[in-house]
Amino acid sequence: MQYDNSGSAINPVFLKYLYDVTPEELITINSRTKGFSDDELTNFCMIYRSKRKDPQTILLLCLLGLIGVSGVHRFVIGHIGLGILYFFTGGLCLIGTIVDAVNHKDLAMEYNSQMLAETLSMLNMIKR
Repeated sequence: MQYDNSGSAINPVFLKYLYDVTPEELITINSRTKGFSDDELTNFCMIYRSKRKDPQTILLLCLLGLIGVSGVHRFVIGHIGLGILYFFTGGLCLIGTIVDAVNHKDLAMEYNSQMLAETLSMLNMIKR
């Protein structure tokens, strides 16, 4: 049994299905899914895993903007307006692309937090 920083146990279902999430994500998911049965956790993991974005993927797509098409990473994380802006301005003259490359983990974490909330609300609607 593994424990997070608060001393509560990490459910083995997460370790089985969400083996590639960041530790911060795992702690957040563990705290937000307290009281779920193993079947509910399995359903949650399947849905969340299909929606989340890996920070390394965001970084690679961002670096693509340095050598070619800018803004692809913004389209992937749902920032359509910024994606269009980056596309037509060359990543805001590469400055925005470089800033996003440095902050790729924050961009991925923000997107994954939104997907976590969306998945939990969807499962709550299914449970009713």
